[in-house]
Amino acid sequence: MNRRNTSGFTLVEIMVVVVIVGLLAALAIPAFQRVRASSVDKAVMNNLRQLAGAAEQYYMEHGITAVASSILIGQETTQYIKVLHTVANESYSENFTLGQPLSASGIAGSRTISYLN
Repeated sequence: MNRRNTSGFTLVEIMVVVVIVGLLAALAIPAFQRVRASSVDKAVMNNLRQLAGAAEQYYMEHGITAVASSILIGQETTQYIKVLHTVANESYSENFTLGQPLSASGIAGSRTISYLN
């Protein structure tokens, strides 16, 4: 009787490990996507707060309640925000009116975030 002495993992052991890794991935990936979406929302909300603050400052300096985004954002010394980085290819309103909510649209395809100032 000549018996081979082999060492290694059996097919069942490997399948159990693959199932466990699959279950861990099934739990971790949705959680990661929720955290990522939440951070994008917070970054867009921060941009909206900056725009609201710039629009309010413009109102306080000029007494005009409606202002175009081109007046607020740019490299000129008279503009209030030098660079407004987009986070998720969102687009902002072209005009801002004091007391009206600011919104960003196009976040993750179709979502809109509003900020009430």
